[in-house]
Amino acid sequence: MNTEMHIIRLGDIDVDVVQKDIKNLHLSVYPPTGRVHISAPLRMNLETIRIFAISKLGWIKKQQAKLVNQKREAPREYISRESHRFLGKRYLLKIIEHDAPPKVEIKHKTLEMYVRPNTDTPKRHAVLEEWYRQKLKEMLPELIEKLEKKIPVRVAECRVKKMKTKWGTCNVDARRIWVNLELAKKPLHCLEYILVHEMTHLLERHHNSRFVDYMDHFLPQWRSYKDDLNRYPVSHIDWKY
Repeated sequence: MNTEMHIIRLGDIDVDVVQKDIKNLHLSVYPPTGRVHISAPLRMNLETIRIFAISKLGWIKKQQAKLVNQKREAPREYISRESHRFLGKRYLLKIIEHDAPPKVEIKHKTLEMYVRPNTDTPKRHAVLEEWYRQKLKEMLPELIEKLEKKIPVRVAECRVKKMKTKWGTCNVDARRIWVNLELAKKPLHCLEYILVHEMTHLLERHHNSRFVDYMDHFLPQWRSYKDDLNRYPVSHIDWKY
C-alpha cells in the first residue's frame, strides 16, 4: 500500500500523520504518553489535515490528560501473596509447584497457580493470561445469548484478544466482536457494557445520537458502567511503538 508520513506540530503537541489509501480521517490518542496519530486519505492536503487536528485539539488534550492521570497496576512478579483481580474481586496468588501441566484454580480468596518447578516469571504470566482467556471464553456465549434477547442482532462470533487502546471492537459486516483480555479483571457489568456497545454498532456504525438512543434503551445504566470501567486501574504494560 502506498503511504506518506508527516509530522504536524500544534504548539507543544506533535501529530504523526500517515496518508494512505483510505476514504476518511481517523484520529487516535495512544497510551501511555498520549501520542497523537492521524490516518488520512492520500488525496488530502496537509493544510486540511492540520485544520482538522486544530478542530480536535480540545478533545486531544482531554484524552492525553486521562492517560497521564490513569491509575496503573504495579509490574507483576507472579509470586505468592501478590494481588491479582478476577471479575473485579481481589485475590492473593499462591504458587504451588507440581510436576504436571500448569493450571489455575480459585479457592476462596486465593488464586492457586500450579506450575512445574523453576517456572520463570514470563511463563507464570502466560499461564495466568491463558486462564483469564479461557474464563472469558466460557462466559461470553451465555452473556451474548442473554443480550441478543434485548438487542435485535445476531453475533456470528466473539473472540478475546489483547488490545492496547480499546476495550472492544467489531467487524460489522462479519458480525464479529472482539473483547479485550483485560476485561477478565473487571467487574462483570463492565464486560456487559462493552458487549452492548459493540453489539449496538451492528445496528449503528457511528457514535451519533441514534447510537446513544440505542444504548439508553438496551442498557440504561451504561454511563455508570463506563465510569466504573475507566475508574479501575489498567494493567502495567511495557508499551512499545
